[in-house]
Amino acid sequence: MRSEGASESQGKLLGAWQLAVLCFTVTLDDADRMHVLAMAGELDRLDGAADGSFHFFRRTTAELCHAITGHDAHANAVVRRFQMQIDNPRLRRAFEAAIAKDRTPPKLVSSRTRPSDDLWRGLAPRRATGT
Repeated sequence: MRSEGASESQGKLLGAWQLAVLCFTVTLDDADRMHVLAMAGELDRLDGAADGSFHFFRRTTAELCHAITGHDAHANAVVRRFQMQIDNPRLRRAFEAAIAKDRTPPKLVSSRTRPSDDLWRGLAPRRATGT
């Protein structure tokens, strides 16, 4: 029973880490980068090695952040590999939308034209009712 509960909490932490990576992808903020790295450290500590020799998530996170900011020659491959490892379909689609470089920005709505005086043309004039 304990291993099932631990496995479930590890799965939730892994999902939270992936969500934090998405957040960094959208904002590119250093605070979000530090949050992702802190979560990676937590995931690495779950390994239980006393010497702290397990660095998979920290190394992967550093590589991902570097690729997301576009400072890596293999950035696209690194980001796509991470995207394929996301199990949650909604999170995967959100991440795909966040990293899309070829997306076109939405068109701005052109300013509306003011209605002309022709709007009321053709209507019968109003007559004031008098007493």
